[in-house]
Amino acid sequence: MQYRHAFESVDRSLRDIMSDIDKRRAKKPFGGITVVFGRDYRQILPVIPKASRAEMVGSTLTKSKIWEFFQVFLLKQNMRLHAGNTEMENKVIADFSKWQLLVGDGKVENFSPDADTGEMLIKIPDQYVVHTTQNPIESLFEITYPGFLRNMSSHSYLRSRAILTPTNVVVDDINYSILEKIPGTLHTYLSQDSTDDAGDEDNKFRSAFPVEYLNSLNMPCIPKHELKSRLASLSCL
Repeated sequence: MQYRHAFESVDRSLRDIMSDIDKRRAKKPFGGITVVFGRDYRQILPVIPKASRAEMVGSTLTKSKIWEFFQVFLLKQNMRLHAGNTEMENKVIADFSKWQLLVGDGKVENFSPDADTGEMLIKIPDQYVVHTTQNPIESLFEITYPGFLRNMSSHSYLRSRAILTPTNVVVDDINYSILEKIPGTLHTYLSQDSTDDAGDEDNKFRSAFPVEYLNSLNMPCIPKHELKSRLASLSCL
């Protein structure tokens, strides 16, 4: 999502640096150094405030003068998906992988623009959706981690599956649901929310942001105030 001029600046800098070693390197892209780029050039555009789509397309690396020197490798297989445990799972995974690539190529069916935002809405096929009328997190967990209590001590079992979520709130809901299943004593650890030098009791910052509010914040890259864990005994495993 970088503007093409950023890459062109790196190109010129490396040509200048490497030309001190060999003058011929000044004519080679990136000074003759192999540079690997990874992204989806078909749909990920630079973020330019108040710019039209045409302006953003014109600022991509594919419109740069150095693009002619690139060797492009196209993704033909979804490397994030692995083989399942049964023949039926293998078929579902293979079909889902093909469908995802069609989405990236803009060739997927059943999509339409949103009337309010103009964004394209894609309907996920029913066979890839977990349908439930009770607890969606519970249903998703049972499908992803079958036989959890029997296999939760197996490293290979835990490494071979994962649940991806869009927000930290969903992560917490899944974690709490799993904690309820694990036998053992539940321990709660709290972060330090005060200091020895508390300052003036009439501090305006403390009035505007009480400790209870600060402890309730859940933001990326900042540890939560409350951490819960459960240490299961070997007899429970």
